[in-house]
Amino acid sequence: LAQDVLAQATLPRHTVKHTHVEEMAERYLITKEAAAEGAAVPEKVQLKLARNAALAEEKQKAVAAKKKDLEEQRESLKKRTQEYEKEYADHEKKLIDLRREAKLGGNFFVEPEAKLLFVIRIKGIIKMAPKPRKVLQLLRLRQLHNGVFLKVNKPILQMLKLVQPYVTYGYPSLKTVKELVYKRGFAKVNKQRIPISDNELIAAKLGEKGIHGMEDLIHEIYTVGPHFKQASNFLWPFKLSAPRGGFKCKRHGYCE
Repeated sequence: LAQDVLAQATLPRHTVKHTHVEEMAERYLITKEAAAEGAAVPEKVQLKLARNAALAEEKQKAVAAKKKDLEEQRESLKKRTQEYEKEYADHEKKLIDLRREAKLGGNFFVEPEAKLLFVIRIKGIIKMAPKPRKVLQLLRLRQLHNGVFLKVNKPILQMLKLVQPYVTYGYPSLKTVKELVYKRGFAKVNKQRIPISDNELIAAKLGEKGIHGMEDLIHEIYTVGPHFKQASNFLWPFKLSAPRGGFKCKRHGYCE
């Protein structure tokens, strides 16, 4: 042991690290051992060889099945993405046609009511009453410049009235939702803030809700689907930067 330690101490640091990684990788590999021809093989070794062969076959089948599932999921996600793009384009075209029709007839077109809100906190905690502080906690706006997606309904609008001086909000477009999720989106996994680097992360948490990738997540949030609550809670509150040049008259409300 002492000789091994001395030998490793004389090696460069990156070499030691590389050999350590190799050893760790080999620890989880299924070893391929073969007995020499004509040699007497003990019974224990025979059992070990048979076990390793069975495990290697199982592992190979599992890897092939997983690869096939991933390919199928990727293809289905690609198809759904094309369907979503068509749905967004059709909806936009329908609105444009209705506006034109109303204009030609000399009527007014009433825009459809928004279903999605994006709320940003613009004030800290200094001199804040307990009630608005609690409401901001319930809305998951615990820090300055945090942002969350919310569904437009009566309870949410009542809560926003209580915290009106401390937040700003609006109705995001599809482009805004996509940019927020892709650029600033982090997942909440085991109460930890994890970057969304793979669709598998989304599928593991929301697969049972029919959400298997980023485009599924964006579609569920933008259209405020039946699983909007789970999709929104899966996303960590967005940590945004302060506006360049600062806010203009932050003490005034939107209508002032």
